[in-house]
Amino acid sequence: MARKLRPETDALPFPTREAVLRYITEHPARATKRDIARAFDVKGEHRVMLKALLRELEQEGLIERRAKRLSEPGALPPVLVCEVVSRDAEGDFFAEPVTWDEERGSPPRLLVIAKRGRRGEGDVQPGIGDRLLGRVTDLPHGYEAVARAAVRPIKLLERKPSGIMGVFRATAGGGGRIVPISKKQLQEFVVDAAHTGGAEDGDLVALDVHRSGRYGLPQAKVRERIGSLKSEKAVSMIAIHANEIPYIFPEAVIAEAEAAEPVRMDGKREDWRDLPLVTIDPPDAKDHDDAVHAVPDEDPANPGGVIATVAIADVAHYIRPGSALDKEALKRGNSVYFPDRVIPMLPERISNDLCSLKEAVDRPALAVRMVFDAHGHKRRHTFHRIMMRSVAKLSYQQAQAAVDGRPDDKTRPILDSILKPLFAGYQVLLKGRNAREPLELDLPERKIVLKPDGTVDRVVVPERLEAHKLIEEFMIQANVAAAETLEAKRSPLVYRIHDQPSMSKLEALREFLASLDLKIAKQGNLTPEVFNRILARVEDAPNAHLVNEVVLRSQSQAEYSPFNIGHFGLNLRRYAHFTSPIRRYADLIVHRALVGALKLGDDGLPNGIEDRLERIAADISGAERRAMQAERETIDRLIAEWLSDRIGAVFRARIGGVTKAGLFVKLADTGADGFVPASTLGADFYAYDEARHALVGNRTGETFQLGDTVEVKLVEVAPLAGALRFEIVSEGRQGKPLNRSRHGRMAPPGRRDGEQRRPKGIKTKRR
Repeated sequence: MARKLRPETDALPFPTREAVLRYITEHPARATKRDIARAFDVKGEHRVMLKALLRELEQEGLIERRAKRLSEPGALPPVLVCEVVSRDAEGDFFAEPVTWDEERGSPPRLLVIAKRGRRGEGDVQPGIGDRLLGRVTDLPHGYEAVARAAVRPIKLLERKPSGIMGVFRATAGGGGRIVPISKKQLQEFVVDAAHTGGAEDGDLVALDVHRSGRYGLPQAKVRERIGSLKSEKAVSMIAIHANEIPYIFPEAVIAEAEAAEPVRMDGKREDWRDLPLVTIDPPDAKDHDDAVHAVPDEDPANPGGVIATVAIADVAHYIRPGSALDKEALKRGNSVYFPDRVIPMLPERISNDLCSLKEAVDRPALAVRMVFDAHGHKRRHTFHRIMMRSVAKLSYQQAQAAVDGRPDDKTRPILDSILKPLFAGYQVLLKGRNAREPLELDLPERKIVLKPDGTVDRVVVPERLEAHKLIEEFMIQANVAAAETLEAKRSPLVYRIHDQPSMSKLEALREFLASLDLKIAKQGNLTPEVFNRILARVEDAPNAHLVNEVVLRSQSQAEYSPFNIGHFGLNLRRYAHFTSPIRRYADLIVHRALVGALKLGDDGLPNGIEDRLERIAADISGAERRAMQAERETIDRLIAEWLSDRIGAVFRARIGGVTKAGLFVKLADTGADGFVPASTLGADFYAYDEARHALVGNRTGETFQLGDTVEVKLVEVAPLAGALRFEIVSEGRQGKPLNRSRHGRMAPPGRRDGEQRRPKGIKTKRR
């Protein structure tokens, strides 16, 4: 829809759609049609144009209507429940919504505006750890860089049971201080001798804040002594407790696991022990739950075809519905992997022994045999409950070296008969993958290598081998086969779904790419191929990593659901997790569903499971996000401890995130994440350019953009919280000064001679 300008006699042009969207985003409490018209001085006949513009934005999914109020999709509601998570050095409290969709990024920071006075004397005076019902309102002037919106407390709610966690540091006189373990709360707490709860120096504790004045350190009492952090695995224990991850198996669960007996051939299973299946895993893997095999298809009707087999440990045989093992597995949801330990979903008797496909040992499995044509398209598949015997336990590097002409004593005897046909089969499947065009992001992951004492030795980027891709594609095809079979049998199951990007995320990506002269069509069917074309155009360009990062951020988060919407990233219509029942409860559900649907035993899905699948899917999706959070936190703490003696050192880094408050940077060598406050960037006024993911100097035009390479100096480390603070010591890129603010109004004027400008991020308060 074309936009018309106002008559030349009017002072302001008709607002652009971008300006309207920004106003709605930044004024959650004042975004009715009347408010917007007043803000942009829209009068008379132009109100009709504004109404049409708002209707167009609503139809495109960029805004939504709640009664008369307009907001961005998923925006903050007028009234919400939030938790007070931190207090800054000047005494202001900040909160976050209790519930927040992680697909929309980090929870917004909310300034708590409460009347002054003593708590409990009429006014609502929250403290750290309190939950409150509050009304969202606009921020006071000067706070734009440190919070997204403000919230006025309506009433205090019951305090969150888990409280705050920290490490107790004893002081002379019997009391102590508590160092928080959260990046959101770096200020210490004071504990007097009467409230230590028996905590000793170095203990991880849960605490309650019982007195918090406006100035000085808040006072707390130890509510629970969790345990000592003096062991070499202390860092991961912080994340385990902070994220409430179950890590101790109840006695009933251990008893069931120890009582389990190995499966013997009894005529109920197909005997596949002569099929030369092999396991290919990381060199330090302790459990092996998948094995593979491939040979050319000898059927004359399928020239150039291949028969691929994937066998998965038969966990369903040992974990029966309703048992203690089953209940604990559902509670955990998945295994959690830290650099120094693994918190398994199942006890080691099951995961590392009875269900591990050990070399030359009989093991029960659920196998799928798939037939592909010469173009990598699957023609048919069948599932079987078998007894197998792995002929070799190989590492990825070992298998790759063998097919590359460097076999060792183990791989040399099976190179021609097993490994070469297996890799040849992968080349056939690869043709189908390439034709399908899943999303191909190039974002290598780093791995932390630890010393024997549990501290960081080095950070490496593992090489991505063809052997990795082989196992990945074989597993994907097995997962597809499982979903197709269960859907055809009309069996309940849990899909692995991945929605396409939301309209709001896509619009933000479109604006960003436009700043790089790249375009995504506004119309037509959205597929991963659209993103792949963009990524291919920048493959060898300096900004390739930047574009990959922004495309990744535009994607939705994968999850589990009994309702199928397909998997956008893999470009698959049907997809379910089948290949890792040792470490994912979702896969165990699929195994049981296959057993029941194909009449492969009496240990299938229990009756009435359909009514509970939606809740189960939500629970295991939450457990997955919990595990990812804990793993990230542990890596951050390990890296922070490693760098704690390098204050003042200068590092090469890449800008990995941009907000009004500052820049998130990632160190090039280690992948460590840190923050650069906007207040340290210089004397200019740096405005947040959302479309470009950049902070831009209003006067100089100096620009710091997502993906830029910069030099940073480490100025502060909080090892227990995993927090690093940096200052940028290199210059930003040259850019055009911002002469107008985001709403079309004139930006603050440049600094006059002799005038000291308040740096971005420093707050001006009304006392």
